[in-house]
Amino acid sequence: MTGFLVKRLFQAVFVILVVTLLVSWAVRLTGDPALMLAQGAGSITEADLQRIREGLGLNQPFLVQYGHFLWGMVHGDFGRSFLGGASVGGLIATALPATLWLTFCSLAFSLIISIPLGIHAAVHQGSWSDQTIRILTLVGLSFPNFWLALMLVLLFAIIYPVFPPSGMTDATSVVLPALTMGIILSATTVRLVRTSMLETLNAQYIMVVRSKGLKERTVLYKHALRNCAIPVITFLGLQFGGLIGGIVVVERVFNWPGLGTLAFEAISGRDYPVLQAAVTILALLIVLANLLVDMAYGLVDPRIRIK
Repeated sequence: MTGFLVKRLFQAVFVILVVTLLVSWAVRLTGDPALMLAQGAGSITEADLQRIREGLGLNQPFLVQYGHFLWGMVHGDFGRSFLGGASVGGLIATALPATLWLTFCSLAFSLIISIPLGIHAAVHQGSWSDQTIRILTLVGLSFPNFWLALMLVLLFAIIYPVFPPSGMTDATSVVLPALTMGIILSATTVRLVRTSMLETLNAQYIMVVRSKGLKERTVLYKHALRNCAIPVITFLGLQFGGLIGGIVVVERVFNWPGLGTLAFEAISGRDYPVLQAAVTILALLIVLANLLVDMAYGLVDPRIRIK
């Protein structure tokens, strides 16, 4: 198990290097920040633009700029924002907890909904409730996240003002954005839990467990669910990247002060340091999620621990 995780750590480092290199190259295709900063300053000459570029370090070769970024990242220093001069690390530290809280609530909501529904659909295969759950999951898959977000705001913040429509004001502010992301994620998770549970319930060892007289709830949740958990864990780990990507859109709709909103504003202002740092942190979150999935394999399936 240790060798398995060490191998995954080396792979994670390589992925982070590739992602940061691509992001550093791609953000420079969005335009010249010196021109953005010079807007509204009156008559600007090429010499003035050159001085701005020198002050921002943009006159250096790309690999030199990338090396400075990596060195600063290793030491926890992401530089300063081109717009306002604020510490990028401070901006990330302010936005990251909001994004993590939204992601955790979305995953929790998805698991609370999808696991019981998936098990119920598998146990009652072919019944009207199974058909209803399958139809609802198909409908859930058809909803774009921004459209679902707007509909939830219209229903639960305007027509029935139960939750705040936007911002992060109190504990209830996370409900609508978490519902938006959780519903879409649950639509696929329910179908996966149902399929995995059907295969597990037909296994011979489940028949042996039932022959011992255990309660059906114990059979389902202690024995069957644990053995069908690996594909579900794998799916959730893979979907974490999509969840993070969807956060950018959902945070903008709900004006949620997270990394997605920070990255969007950095793109608009061609703020290279902020955008590089935000995307790097998002990539780190995805890599960390995959490492946690690998560790969860060992907890769920003891056979993996000896590899």
